[in-house]
Amino acid sequence: MVGQMLMVGFRGTSLAPDNPIVADLRDRHLGAVVLFAHDVPSGDPVRNIDSPQQLSELTAALQAEAHSPLLVATDQEGGRVARLGPEHGFPATASAAELGAADDPAATRQAAAAIARTLRDAGINLNLAPVVDVNLNPANPVIGALDRSFSADPAVVAEQAAAFVQGHHDEGVLTSLKHFPGHGSSRGDSHAGFVDVTDVWSPVELEPYRELIHGGLADSVMVAHVFNAELDPDLPASLSHRTITGLLRDELGYDGVVVSDDLQMRAITDGWSLEEAIRLAVLAGTDLLAFSNNIDFFTPDLGARAYDALMALVASGEVSEERLAQSYERLARLKARAG
Repeated sequence: MVGQMLMVGFRGTSLAPDNPIVADLRDRHLGAVVLFAHDVPSGDPVRNIDSPQQLSELTAALQAEAHSPLLVATDQEGGRVARLGPEHGFPATASAAELGAADDPAATRQAAAAIARTLRDAGINLNLAPVVDVNLNPANPVIGALDRSFSADPAVVAEQAAAFVQGHHDEGVLTSLKHFPGHGSSRGDSHAGFVDVTDVWSPVELEPYRELIHGGLADSVMVAHVFNAELDPDLPASLSHRTITGLLRDELGYDGVVVSDDLQMRAITDGWSLEEAIRLAVLAGTDLLAFSNNIDFFTPDLGARAYDALMALVASGEVSEERLAQSYERLARLKARAG
């Protein structure tokens, strides 16, 4: 059950037998992988994605090594955040800002279905999108400035995101609402360091989540590393029991898969060790722990380290078998719906 809670990034456009991800899949029963176009630490323009045929072969090889159906994920939001881009032979896509400005849910559903077909044909069954952040700060360097938000109006965000998710469901691809409880008002980038939204966050940022959860359109929810002292005076959202279990699960009634944002972002690594971040995230209620292995450095044995850290928490009793079973069951339900 432990390995199922891990989503790990790796290097390679094909699956060599000595690639560490192979051992992660075979020996640790890894539950998910995340694919990227570019390798950030090395500057290599090709990491996992080079062409449609190559990508289909890679994802098939990954599934062949997995003991149970594997979640194969990427970020294909559209616009600037699209791992499958024209430079690698994939169709161009519209940004959330463009779709939101057009304010045509039927057109958004069609555009999303086209994205989902591209993903499905490539063997990717989980799109880490849509962004449901409300564009309260258009100068926000990681959301507004990159055209990743549908709108400054939470009702428009909810309507557009619903159409985006439905378009994916039309093609059998799962989605992830992000970045809970809201990154749209922030002034900083959690990739680069600590982001405090206490003075700028608004409760309206929860409205899209409330609508989509109640509408049965929340396949999974990705939790951000933003800190909000009004929600938790001690921990960022991704490590916070108050935010994940108290707010998302108990108050908003969400019982699906909770995915962490990348636990290697500096908002986390500047303050917590790998082991402590895993401990806090799991105890907070996270089901799938994300490690891109693609920010500041690449660690070949990252999957093994994360697996061993979680196993040690179980062995010590800090994480109970019951807690593991909760995540395992949620992930199994999600995987049963994967195309």
